[in-house]
Amino acid sequence: MNAQLPAGTDVLIVGAGPAGLALATSLARQGVDAVLVDKAASGANTSRAAVVHARTLEVLRAIDVSDELVSRGVTVPRFTVRDRDRVLLTVAFDKLPTDFPYTLLVPQDITEQVLLDRLRAAGGTVHRPYAVTAVEQSATGVTATTSDGRQIRASYAVGADGMHSTVREQAGIAFTGDTYAQSFVLADVRLDWAGPSDEVALYFAPEGVTVVAPLPGGRHRIVATVEEAPERPGVADIQSLLDTRGPRTNPATVTDLVWSSRFRVHHRLAERYRAGRIFLAGDAAHVHSPAGGQGMNTGIQDALSLAGKLTAVLRDGAPETILDTYGTERRPVAEDVVAFTHRMTRIATVGNGPLRSLRNTALRALDWVPAVHHAIAMNLSELATADS
Repeated sequence: MNAQLPAGTDVLIVGAGPAGLALATSLARQGVDAVLVDKAASGANTSRAAVVHARTLEVLRAIDVSDELVSRGVTVPRFTVRDRDRVLLTVAFDKLPTDFPYTLLVPQDITEQVLLDRLRAAGGTVHRPYAVTAVEQSATGVTATTSDGRQIRASYAVGADGMHSTVREQAGIAFTGDTYAQSFVLADVRLDWAGPSDEVALYFAPEGVTVVAPLPGGRHRIVATVEEAPERPGVADIQSLLDTRGPRTNPATVTDLVWSSRFRVHHRLAERYRAGRIFLAGDAAHVHSPAGGQGMNTGIQDALSLAGKLTAVLRDGAPETILDTYGTERRPVAEDVVAFTHRMTRIATVGNGPLRSLRNTALRALDWVPAVHHAIAMNLSELATADS
């Protein structure tokens, strides 16, 4: 357990994932009193979300995180979409209008550690393990109650507590959408492979999509859709995915399994991002397919946008109505990401032979159109929504 839990604060943040850490860090650096709580006894110790896109690196400069992340990750200038050995579409990031013309591959535990270091440097901390079980609000503030009966009074509260957000439920905000029929395999492995180390490859197959992405330290991230994933996918499971969906002429052999998991993927969006003095950010507000690696990115961008507005009100005396613009600006961004990743997932998992052939032909045709490359790269990097 960290420092004594305060009885009151300006902003209570529930959930110390990337979005909650980014929000707390930004507020602390700008002199706004905030308390960050999390129900887990410790932070992430696995890589989970591993993609940091250009727009996220741009906004993270405000809290002095970007350069450190880049130094600890692998920069990848392109994505390729493949059907076994055949490249269907190449999406290059090297000509994007940004100081970060690439995708950064860095494990989530490193991202969280860098954010935590910046939070502590600004005088903040994470209070653990405190599970918020009830949230009530009045015209003047919010009162949160933890599972051990403690209460925290705040001017505002932010739910950054994930897909099963207690804060969202307590605020009465609907979370609508659906769940994909397939499950997902997630694994970090070491490969004996002479394949490219400077790209993220998306392999489309009738059985589903498989993503192979380089990570620091010579590891690779594997993400794949399967009908029913085992609880702890093993070396044989990952090898089978690569054998049946990956490259034929330059096959990859799994030599070591570092970590693996399975999960179900939802595509859901909060009905609104604000209910009185309660706000949502990150997975509490939106969840979607990992096809483009955009979930954590959208959440971090939510957090830094909200931090700016809360600072304007609490520190600078701006009118409280400025907080309404958070939802009107950020929810359409998430709506676009949910729709974009849903289309990508549907296209990737076409199993019907004729439709698959038609899809591959269409993608190869689009590969000759520079404007298409640029549009997809702008969407994936989230630079297309840079003003939001």
